[in-house]
Amino acid sequence: MLDFTAVLTRIVLAVVLGGIIGLEREKKGRNAGLRTHILVCTGSSLIMLVSLYIFEIYQGKAPVDPSRIAAGVVTGIGFLGAGTIMGSSEGVKGLTTAASIWVSSAIGLAVGCGFFSAAVITTVVTFITLAFLKHIEKKLEVTENK
Repeated sequence: MLDFTAVLTRIVLAVVLGGIIGLEREKKGRNAGLRTHILVCTGSSLIMLVSLYIFEIYQGKAPVDPSRIAAGVVTGIGFLGAGTIMGSSEGVKGLTTAASIWVSSAIGLAVGCGFFSAAVITTVVTFITLAFLKHIEKKLEVTENK
């Protein structure tokens, strides 16, 4: 069973990693910013910790699959993300924010189960994608329109 320090480490890491993504979204003025991403990542981490805890206390007593709760998170976050997507005359907006919320939940799940390397790598890749790839997309659009 995880001790207090292990639980604290996982929750704090989820706050930090979710915050990194949330800061980038906040900086760009998106509706789902710092607080939203921290809460999604931390909540997902807690849900995974609860799932692991349930698995440990019922192991050998009842059939328990810790991945079932994680699957519910993935589905549920899809609904939360869908709420950020809006249609307008300019096209669809909010898809990137919805995707970043979904990735934040996955990062939280990874932290919750102790897969820190995957969580950190995914945070770095997500941050780079959100912070820098838009500039490259704009440059490609200019080149294509010439």
